[in-house]
Amino acid sequence: MFDSIKKIFSGEDDLPVNTSSKPDISREKSAELYEKAKTYFPGGVNSPVRAFKSVHGTPLFIQRGDGSHIWDADGNEFIDFCCSWGPLILGHNNVKVREKVVEVIQNGMSFGAPTALENELAELILKNNKYIEKIRFVSSGTEAVMSAIRLARGYTKRDKIIKFEGCYHGHSDSLLVKAGSGLVTFGETSSAGVPKAFADETIVVGLNDKTALQKAFDDFKNQVAAVIIEPVPANNGLLLQNKEYLEFLRDICTQNGALLIFDEVISGFRIGFEGAAGYYKIQPDIITYGKIIGGGMPVGAYGASAAIMGNVSPEGQVYQAGTLSGNPVAMGAGIAQLTELLRNGFYRDLHNKAEEFTQAIQRFASARNYKFKVFTIGSIFWFAFTDKDICSADDIDPASMEKFKKMHRELLNRGIYLGPSGYEVGFISSAHTKTDLEKAKRAIFESLDLVFRQ
Repeated sequence: MFDSIKKIFSGEDDLPVNTSSKPDISREKSAELYEKAKTYFPGGVNSPVRAFKSVHGTPLFIQRGDGSHIWDADGNEFIDFCCSWGPLILGHNNVKVREKVVEVIQNGMSFGAPTALENELAELILKNNKYIEKIRFVSSGTEAVMSAIRLARGYTKRDKIIKFEGCYHGHSDSLLVKAGSGLVTFGETSSAGVPKAFADETIVVGLNDKTALQKAFDDFKNQVAAVIIEPVPANNGLLLQNKEYLEFLRDICTQNGALLIFDEVISGFRIGFEGAAGYYKIQPDIITYGKIIGGGMPVGAYGASAAIMGNVSPEGQVYQAGTLSGNPVAMGAGIAQLTELLRNGFYRDLHNKAEEFTQAIQRFASARNYKFKVFTIGSIFWFAFTDKDICSADDIDPASMEKFKKMHRELLNRGIYLGPSGYEVGFISSAHTKTDLEKAKRAIFESLDLVFRQ
């Protein structure tokens, strides 16, 4: 019996799984809360993806989380692979992070003045990340990227930025743009309220296209301040780039006097303490980080060499400020979280766990000849209904999202929570147990069978 179960989990044979749809979970209280929320907030939410527009049903209102599990307002329990969109690498309500937060707030929650906690967290990061020499804490990943762009422009005395279609860098005006038609295009605004003049300073090219990038530099010679990329693009699927392409970016920026910005809001501290820069062993000029620094508390940061950071006010002429920058509660949470990440073997164990999980799912799908592929790096994964490699936004078939929509519903009914969009990635935390992952695999196997046999 045990051997049979083991084979099902590993996908090594064609043993049947339960292919009956389960009844939908109760969402009565969540639905009531959502109706009330719509009278307060646009669309009933404070961030668009939460509205569940890409999946079945009304949004789930989460009541609490602990370890790898969350519970909604109706009492439904889920194994969580969203992890607050990545930062909860230690899981929900981690004891050490929580205790540090409680310790800090007993002395106050905000001062708008320096605290020793800022020094402690900065030292923890800089001593263990050779790719940056100085850092500035802010309150979000969007703010970190916005500040990095301003710094690049101030440092180079140039205005134009090159970004890539399929990479998301927050909702600041100059980056909330998409590609037009053509190899190299000025960005077209992807949101009402973004002036065309802002978009005209942003050049958008396709990922993994050396010719387009070279043409952009040729067309706008000595005008490009920086190239910004998610070195691990993870906001529009998991569009993994090869190291050689990222090295090409480093070289072409150097040749043209432009800065290379790695937006590591998702990959930073997630695929390794030094993020993608350390993973690929590539030195960017500026790196941005996000809320993983604070264990879920609102925080972000940008860092670079001492020479580049010396241009930031009050030392230099590039202005950036924030009352909540270096907030003591976020700094305390960050100290507790990052100390755990530096524990010997932390990333090795986490990555091994993720590798076994994703490989078992891929084996299962491949054994059944399902058009389904698991993309993964470190403890990040993405499910795509395809049998091809995907490394740019254009490679994603929008029609495949209907299959994800069905899969998402079946997984919720089996107690598995993924982000409510087929373009979003999933995350594994150190809190996910072997039992959690075995249960999740079984639920995924059953859901895939249902999706492909309907």
